[in-house]
Amino acid sequence: MSDRDDSRPFPDLAAMPEVPADTLGLNAEEMRRLGHKVVDMVVDRAMARGQEPAILTGDAADLRARLGGPLPEAPGDPDAALDLMAEVALAHQQHGDHPRYFARVPGPAAFAAVLGEWMGTGFNTICASWGGASGPATVELVALDWLSGMLGMPGETEGVLLSGGSMGNLTGFAVARAEMGAGVAYLTDQTHASLPRNLRALGFAEDEIARLPADDRWRMSAEALRAAVARDRAAGRRPMMVVATAGSTNTGAVDPLPGIAEICAAEGLWLHVDGAYGGPAAITEEGRAALAGLERADSLALDPHKWLFQPYDLGVCLVTRPGALERAFSIHPEYLRDVREGAGEVNFGDRSLELSRRSRALKLWMSLRTYGAGRFRDAVRAGLELAETAEAMLRAAPETWEVVTPAQLGIVCFAGRGADAAAHEAAARTLAESGYACVTTTSLGGRSVLRLCTINPLTTEADLRGTLDRLAAAL
Repeated sequence: MSDRDDSRPFPDLAAMPEVPADTLGLNAEEMRRLGHKVVDMVVDRAMARGQEPAILTGDAADLRARLGGPLPEAPGDPDAALDLMAEVALAHQQHGDHPRYFARVPGPAAFAAVLGEWMGTGFNTICASWGGASGPATVELVALDWLSGMLGMPGETEGVLLSGGSMGNLTGFAVARAEMGAGVAYLTDQTHASLPRNLRALGFAEDEIARLPADDRWRMSAEALRAAVARDRAAGRRPMMVVATAGSTNTGAVDPLPGIAEICAAEGLWLHVDGAYGGPAAITEEGRAALAGLERADSLALDPHKWLFQPYDLGVCLVTRPGALERAFSIHPEYLRDVREGAGEVNFGDRSLELSRRSRALKLWMSLRTYGAGRFRDAVRAGLELAETAEAMLRAAPETWEVVTPAQLGIVCFAGRGADAAAHEAAARTLAESGYACVTTTSLGGRSVLRLCTINPLTTEADLRGTLDRLAAAL
């Protein structure tokens, strides 16, 4: 039994023998000064992020010359290094939290999450075994429970935090294969490109990856899925898993989850849902309606570093079959015998391929404790409404724009009247190079379109108007 007073989380520093504060030599006063400087730099940048370029790409040779050089052998000036990092390295990137960054899927991180990330890094936190990280593991369990509840997932849902959607989906696929055995996985031509790659990496043969054509709303067709399963059974193949999408990257489309879930239940298939960007919409009433059936997934991947306002990186894999994660990933070497878990304890190193893993949960936990779930719901709802506002602006100028896909989960696709792919790409490039905003082009059924993703709650109607006006001028 320990005689430690747990009401005092930190020791009495005055009563302890003096030890160096930094492993490699900085003194405590310098550590504090530099730490305060970093906080000031981060907050100053956050206050000015609407004035910086939405995206800035540098010349490879120039960046290498400014950031590289001979290996530093002697100690250098940390202030100069921080300045160089901020002014050169960190300036040349896409700023996913910029209010006019509409490309791909933005990452508008909130500051309370940054604080959680800093604490985890500063305390050199690991979250692998219960014995080595019972506090961080509890934070992860709590954050997963809160997130599952916000999404409306079943009470028995378990999960693990990962780097992002690629690893979240791969983890779900690995669990499905461990539970179900080998077989055919069904997806569509609108499924994110990383998912077929994940399947191939797990050893799925090409004839075990069935790509179905999307319907005229860019969704998986339940009828086409049912027919494909029947054809494969008749041909002697073994259907195993359906990969549905809850918010496609191209259009924000949601596959018909209730119908797909019925097919999976009738055919004995695993239902995996990729909700990497769109899944968090389910925390709102409007999003829950659009994502009806999400709760029937056997596994679900999503990225809180997108629509839940967390700093990169943070992905999640949720599994609704208790114990399935551990059955797929747990290891029992002799050198980890002393860190086996007991009742209510979780070794997160047994829930994915990551054994040495940092505590990604601290930032999500800190955010929910600081802002409350209601503010998250309001922020997600604002993203839904912004896309609807953008669609209304486009429809109000039919001589300039054509809406190709309506606002769906914060995404709207449109085309310049009479514009081709070259014109769209040139206009998007001109806009990005101006620094004002960033949008992307994509292709739907061979047709070039422009695309806005409006999930940043700091974006205003004026930002949308200014972006569309500049695009129109560049066409």
